[in-house]
Amino acid sequence: MMYYLIIALQIYCVYHAYKNRSEWYWYLVIFLIPAIGCAIYLITHVINKNDINKVQNEMVTVLNPTKRVKDLEKKVAFSDTFQNRLDLADAYLDLQDYPQAIEQYRLALQGQDANDYYGNAQLIKALYKNELYKDVVTTAQRIETHSDFDKSESNMYYGLATAKTGDLEKAEMLLKKINKRYSNYEERLMLANFLKDNGKIADAKELVNDLMGEGAYLTKPNQRKYRAVFNAVAKLEKELS
Repeated sequence: MMYYLIIALQIYCVYHAYKNRSEWYWYLVIFLIPAIGCAIYLITHVINKNDINKVQNEMVTVLNPTKRVKDLEKKVAFSDTFQNRLDLADAYLDLQDYPQAIEQYRLALQGQDANDYYGNAQLIKALYKNELYKDVVTTAQRIETHSDFDKSESNMYYGLATAKTGDLEKAEMLLKKINKRYSNYEERLMLANFLKDNGKIADAKELVNDLMGEGAYLTKPNQRKYRAVFNAVAKLEKELS
């Protein structure tokens, strides 16, 4: 029993390390000293004391990715409510099954729930990942007046989708709304790349310099959380120099 538990922990730790782009040596630690290595990795990279349930749920998802979907499908079959349908759509989105996620979000977002902010925001993400850019634009227009929209991930997808449809001027205007200091690091990296790709090198350099400066003041947990983002920022800085 202990052997299988250690194997499960190794699988989870490797998955977490890959997903969060941890340093290469952690793979050696996890494989060469399994029990101790996994314990050290979990303590330093995963567990914040109040995250134990989340870790358990993620381990179940890693070991049996479709279990959550099957459980939620049964839940919807028993009680087809807006929330149950939304939870099922979220599960498909987590599995990167974008067509199924889109279908479930659209089934949920009907009637009095048609303009639900969270549901539409998730639908926007699924549509963008599935390269349905025109649908991203029309869906975003339903919720763009919401107070949280301008500085959200949804607005980033809206801006990028608008660029894909050819309206670069509007796309830049939308994307610049997410340029808020000491936040939205991944979104602002995308904005910097957008500016570079569209010939606005000086603006891209300025944004990259801002990000590099802010990165120096990150707390240790945030350094781990955003390591991949700031590695990409550093790479972009070299490209622009």
